[in-house]
Amino acid sequence: MYVRKSSSSLVSLCRLPANVQALRPVTLGLFELTAFAFGFIRSHSSVRLRLNSGKQKSFRALVPDSCFMHLIDNAINRSHFNQVNARVLVSGLRCHGFLVTKLVNGYARVGEMRYARDLFDDFPDPDVFLWNAIIRCHSRHNLFRDALGLYSKMQLLWVSPDSFTFTCVLKACSALPALEMGRRVQCQIFRRGFDSDVFVQNGLVTFYAKCGEIELANKVFWRLSERTIVTWTSMISGYVQNGQPLEALRVYGQMRKTNLKPEWITFVSVLKACTDVEGLEGGESIHGCAIKMGFELEPDLIVAFTAFYAKCGLVTVARLFFDLVETPNLVLWNAMISGYSKNGLAHEAIALFRRMVKKNVILDSISVTSTISACGQVGSIDLAKWMDEYIASSEFKDAVVVNTALIDMYAKCGSINLSRDVFNRTKDKDVVMWSAMIAAYAVHGEGQEAIDLFKAMRKAGVPPNDVTFVSLLSACKHSGLVEDGWKLFHCMSEYSIQPRHQHYACVVDLLGRAGYLDRAYEFIRNMPMEPGLSIWGALLTACKIHQHVPLGELAAERLFSLDPYSTGHHVQLSNIYASARMWDRVSKLRVLMKEKGLSKDLGYSSIEINGKLQVFQVGDKSHPRFKEIFDELESLERRLKEAGFSIDAESVLHDLDHEETEETLCNHSERIAIAYGLISTPPGTTLRIIKNLRACVNCHAAIKLISKVENRVIVVRDANRFHHFKDGNCSCGDYW
Repeated sequence: MYVRKSSSSLVSLCRLPANVQALRPVTLGLFELTAFAFGFIRSHSSVRLRLNSGKQKSFRALVPDSCFMHLIDNAINRSHFNQVNARVLVSGLRCHGFLVTKLVNGYARVGEMRYARDLFDDFPDPDVFLWNAIIRCHSRHNLFRDALGLYSKMQLLWVSPDSFTFTCVLKACSALPALEMGRRVQCQIFRRGFDSDVFVQNGLVTFYAKCGEIELANKVFWRLSERTIVTWTSMISGYVQNGQPLEALRVYGQMRKTNLKPEWITFVSVLKACTDVEGLEGGESIHGCAIKMGFELEPDLIVAFTAFYAKCGLVTVARLFFDLVETPNLVLWNAMISGYSKNGLAHEAIALFRRMVKKNVILDSISVTSTISACGQVGSIDLAKWMDEYIASSEFKDAVVVNTALIDMYAKCGSINLSRDVFNRTKDKDVVMWSAMIAAYAVHGEGQEAIDLFKAMRKAGVPPNDVTFVSLLSACKHSGLVEDGWKLFHCMSEYSIQPRHQHYACVVDLLGRAGYLDRAYEFIRNMPMEPGLSIWGALLTACKIHQHVPLGELAAERLFSLDPYSTGHHVQLSNIYASARMWDRVSKLRVLMKEKGLSKDLGYSSIEINGKLQVFQVGDKSHPRFKEIFDELESLERRLKEAGFSIDAESVLHDLDHEETEETLCNHSERIAIAYGLISTPPGTTLRIIKNLRACVNCHAAIKLISKVENRVIVVRDANRFHHFKDGNCSCGDYW
């Protein structure tokens, strides 16, 4: 008889009836079959064996325990293990500790923890090896509390643990985490003389790091006389997990001074540290080392490289790593989508998400929230609604973090009403969701609604945090609610919240926009901290609005010392000079900008028509319909003049004559986008425009009048906020 090498065929040779008593009459035959299996194992090939059923007395010696070991090693399901277990029982080997330990591990291997535990519980007086097996099995199946319960029972029965016991128990303590239990285990480690065992000490380092006790992990680490690569990696990983990437990189530098060679898992932790600090040079160095050591194709390293390059803005490089993997896992998908979203490549992020859905990849909240953020960047209300509909039919429809992201998305797409709909339908609102809704009102300039919502939040018993007050103060500054904002700032102490730079910057902006420039400057002088970029920037913006040259120069001087290469600050000071007709200073500032290699950011505006996004720059004639667009622009300018519109040329370039100035202003990107929207949509359709820069005074005034003469609602999102134009008015009340 010939037999192929197959675990299922070998085990099936020993198939037993369910009733163990029925096995006794056929014991000889089953032993013969087991002997056949053992003979096959020894031969390692298909062989013909003759079984002599007459040699029953010598059979026991011919079938050593290694046959059962082999059957256990090759079993692949519960049925197989049940057959072997029954055979062991009939053979009188159920008291064989090593064999039962193998069976316990085998049952656990196929996920049958109940059978493994029953087998263990039936074993009389288990030794430390069997205890280790059952504890390890529970730990590997995330049954950490059961693992610790078994360890406690082991102690009560006076079974002395060994290094493997402590390693498994520490892993369970790390996973829960169970800090106090772990500390008691550490005492037992010292008492039993394992304080110099490197494997046990590695477990202690990992345990303390995962419990957030990084300093205790550090003490254990430096107390060791011998440190393996696992020890160093545990310490590096611990610092990364506890939000100390610079310390992780420092420890890695110390490790490199030893003779130890890093393993690929070491590089994963170091790359995570480089990702957290966006250390491109350090990460590229790690990449080079990984290539030299042949680790560049390790799956976990590919994920780490993808996340690292995406976080550092090199999404093209990140995509190369992503495409190396035939079947990317969820972490890899998330790293790539998040990378695209955070680097302004929203369309690529959305396309990748659609591909992910098409491939039926199981999503998590990170996949969804990253894509929602990308939809907000695009600003398409149709795309936003598609994303909302997808969420509504998914398991994430009630997730607070996802609904919070939807609120922000709709707000960025220009629909504060849809943001409020999401807010209202969510049952369990946390402080983050309340703050997001207040921020949505703020960016749309609806300050009173933000304050009313804050009152409702307090009534609901949800305590605000520092972000809540940033949103509230922002809402007040965009709506001119000076006294309300001032009171809110001073009531932060009621909630034991210390103001940060963002809060002070909001107050300076609040006072400055309202014309209280001296009060704003006095507020800065009395701050308990050194004012930074955001605070001086807010004062400079206020000086530009109110054409206050001396204070504007003072703010600009501070800004240039803090950030000498910021184009925006130079441009704002130039606009202040131009508004005051100080053309000589404008010229000097332009020369200074040229010497520094600075140039004004190019403005562009986008509009979505029938699901397609169109982008325009100033004077843009690249569109296929540019003749129709500019004909519409001329028609609009003619009607605006008839309605009494005139340009404000105070802040435009002084070397342009009036006719050139007029042409330049009417060709601004947002005006071109509006003209395209007017010729591409039916009358009465709302137009939604996104502009990358702050709207200029002239375009703002023109769009107000366009909304009236065309009887359209026009929503414009500029760099600072939303403007809702309707019937010749803007939601900002000309206060932006």
